[in-house]
Amino acid sequence: MTNQLMQRIASGQPVFGADARTFSPSVVEVYASLGFDYVWLDFEHAGPNPVDSHLLEQLTRAAESSGIELMVRVPSTDAHMIRKVLDTGVKTLVLPRIRSAEAVRSAISATQFSYDGEPGRRGAGIARANGWGTGSRPADDRDDDIFVGAMIENDDAVDDIDDILSVPELGFVFMGPADLSVSLGKPFDKTAPAVQDRIERVVNRANEAGVPAGQTFPTAESADDALEAGYDVLTLGSELSAVVETYEDRLESLRE
Repeated sequence: MTNQLMQRIASGQPVFGADARTFSPSVVEVYASLGFDYVWLDFEHAGPNPVDSHLLEQLTRAAESSGIELMVRVPSTDAHMIRKVLDTGVKTLVLPRIRSAEAVRSAISATQFSYDGEPGRRGAGIARANGWGTGSRPADDRDDDIFVGAMIENDDAVDDIDDILSVPELGFVFMGPADLSVSLGKPFDKTAPAVQDRIERVVNRANEAGVPAGQTFPTAESADDALEAGYDVLTLGSELSAVVETYEDRLESLRE
């Protein structure tokens, strides 16, 4: 196993990441130098199309050379999309818009050469992930490096959470409070009791099942509380949110 996130979580330690909204390899290197464990790349809501693999290849090279993992939120669970992203060398995926255990199983099958005792749906081709055809790592070893998370951002997924948590090779669940609030008819009211109740239910069930739980937390205080609540995968904002927070206060103080 070469996936550093999997290694760290297997050792009982939480992992911390930051969102690179600019999709810049330079930001990847900066996050690595700061000691983050992963870089969150959200291709569902921003950035280029990940099927165009050239940018992802640059990002994976930056990550590998600086010792950090990429956590890529793909825009869909389409098998073609998943295979293209993995072929660039990405090892950690987040599946969006999950509504059922069957959707998770189908997507994870596309990340594996062998899955749950049967042939997987990951394709074999000449790509960066296998050294452009020169790689000799066994398929089982490459399967073992893939870490897949499911976004829990729909009330249907909450209803099906026990079955989702039992899907073979599911690595973690990641809460999406904003979209969850939309699915509950309370758009962007992430603190609504119904939203918080469902988040707590998922995290508790994940802890009981031994599946890591994650979410984005905007402050160190909220992240510290999340660790106490049983979270293991914590994204701590983005470079753009840091710029806004830093420069807004600085500029305001100078103009007073």
